[in-house]
Amino acid sequence: MGAPAGMDWEWARRSGGALSSGQRGQLTVRLVAGVPRLVAGKVALALGKRGSGRVDFADLRLPDSKLAKDAEAEARECLSVHVLEHSYRSYFFGRALAAFDGTRYDDELAYVSCLLHDLRLEHPTPGRCFAVAGAERAVEFAIGAGATPEQAETVGAAIAAHLTIGVADKVDNLGFVSAGAAVDVFGARMSDLDPSWVEELLRRHPRHNLKQHLTEAFTNEAAAVPDGRARWLMRTAGFRQLIARAPFAE
Repeated sequence: MGAPAGMDWEWARRSGGALSSGQRGQLTVRLVAGVPRLVAGKVALALGKRGSGRVDFADLRLPDSKLAKDAEAEARECLSVHVLEHSYRSYFFGRALAAFDGTRYDDELAYVSCLLHDLRLEHPTPGRCFAVAGAERAVEFAIGAGATPEQAETVGAAIAAHLTIGVADKVDNLGFVSAGAAVDVFGARMSDLDPSWVEELLRRHPRHNLKQHLTEAFTNEAAAVPDGRARWLMRTAGFRQLIARAPFAE
């Protein structure tokens, strides 16, 4: 189904992520349309049905360009351990889903986008969505690290969009961050992933009580940006409950 029309990177920069009443309605339509898939995934998990999605850690080569290494250093310096490990897991979950779906994406930019997608989550900007403020910071950072304007814009667009319902439907350059983060935050598409691989990923990148940390961060974000997507997710999409019910032990 995809994201609602008009809620793109240009809109994000222009509006700061503030939703109009019409956009709230569009998101609600996407939310309702996505419920059957979410429920089907929960039922599959309850019945023990799991897919084959995974990333082979033994043969894995992470992006090692200057941009990728600088992004990793930036993430390690700026993020708490909770959000840093979430950022790594978002990348690996996104990569596993992309392989499962057979989707093409730019691995370097996906890695950078995942590492930097929550740069502002723990530091709300009054009146400006954390995903938008973080995307703007990530674009500035990427340019400074030698990315082309086109590469930097790809990173910014993916980060700004990751809160928008529908973006994760396709695990491409735009939807990669959203898809990977959705697995880690509320267990979306867990039934498509190999459970033994998920266990290994969690050993490599522990959760550090992420549910509580995210709930607090989103509560603060919703208060700072009353017209933003985080508040809409908390009030309309039951985001607090989705986080609490994610299929991960904390």
